[in-house]
Amino acid sequence: MELQSPRSDETHGEHIHVVSPKVYLAILVILLIFTATTVAVSYVDLGVFNAVVALAIACIKMMLVVLFFMHIKYSTKLTKLTVVSGVFIFFTLISLTLADYISRAWGRW
Repeated sequence: MELQSPRSDETHGEHIHVVSPKVYLAILVILLIFTATTVAVSYVDLGVFNAVVALAIACIKMMLVVLFFMHIKYSTKLTKLTVVSGVFIFFTLISLTLADYISRAWGRW
C-alpha cells in the first residue's frame, strides 16, 4: 500500500495565481515612465517640494513593485496584514525620529 501525500493547495486551500507577461510589461513601462518623471522633476525648481515630489513618486513605484513583482496583490490576507504592519512600524519609527529631531534645542547651547 503506497501512501500519497496530498498537494499543498488542496490541503490548505491556497490559490496559485499566474500573472501574465502583459501585466509585467505594463508595470515595467509604468515604472520607466515614473523614473523618467523623477529625472524630469529633478530639473525643475520646486523649492522645498523637490524632495516631497521625488519621495511621492518613489512611494508609488515601491507600491507597484510590492504589489505586482512580490505578488502581494494576489496573496492571502495574512501576508497583506504582515506587509501593512511592517509599513506601519516603519512610519512609526520615522515619526519618532523626526519628533526627536524637531524637539531638539538647536542653537541654545
